[in-house]
Amino acid sequence: MSESLVLYTVANRIATITLNRPEKKNALSAELVAQLTEVMLDAAEDDLVKVIVLKASGNVFSAGADLAYLQQLQNNSHEENLTDSRNLEKLFKAIYYLPKVVIAQVEGHAIAGGCGLATVCDIIFSVPEAKFGYTEVKLGFVPAIVSCFLLRKTSETLAKRLLLTAELFSAQQALDFGLITFLAEKDEIDAKVQEFSLNLCEQASSNALMVTKQLIGQTTNPTLEKSLDIAVQINARVRESADFKKGVASFLNKEPIQW
Repeated sequence: MSESLVLYTVANRIATITLNRPEKKNALSAELVAQLTEVMLDAAEDDLVKVIVLKASGNVFSAGADLAYLQQLQNNSHEENLTDSRNLEKLFKAIYYLPKVVIAQVEGHAIAGGCGLATVCDIIFSVPEAKFGYTEVKLGFVPAIVSCFLLRKTSETLAKRLLLTAELFSAQQALDFGLITFLAEKDEIDAKVQEFSLNLCEQASSNALMVTKQLIGQTTNPTLEKSLDIAVQINARVRESADFKKGVASFLNKEPIQW
């Protein structure tokens, strides 16, 4: 497996998984999603790993889907869109159900799919300068898969506000909304994430962490699998809509969209 898009290191029982497309603002592509899923599953099986930290190279955590990926989606068949949607579902489920704690270290903007990626992590540290947003509807798209997780982290009222308006919101707002866990200054976030991770490693058993995470997931999300299946179907179907094609074309051509 090429490690160019996703880097993996282990020290002190902490695995650091790094998105490594800084020149593309760590935008999600089919290849990156596949590699990240594989690395997450590898970390789950790594006996040297107790806690996982997900971070990104450069000054953006992830800007969502990249341009080439969006261009490709315009020409996909229904089955290709369904497969692609299931691949994103597989990544989010891998993180959510992983038997180890996954900590997102957000040191830059997390937008659209990038915001979704942070959302599914167990613990989220962010620098105050980071912006978050589920901006899909502005492109005629739907934040289908991440909505299944967002609705279980917050209220329906807040989820509707964030998903329907596609507004960008600050890290402080994300903290106030209960979407992230901690704020840390840029020059302190590495140390704070490492300290937090080491405390988990040293003060809690691996089995207890795993079972507690499973308990929370199973008791708060008894219908998650059904919701995700519906979301995958919607995700694939919306990609075939005229509005999605119009939105993506306008975005690619840097033209204002008239809805």
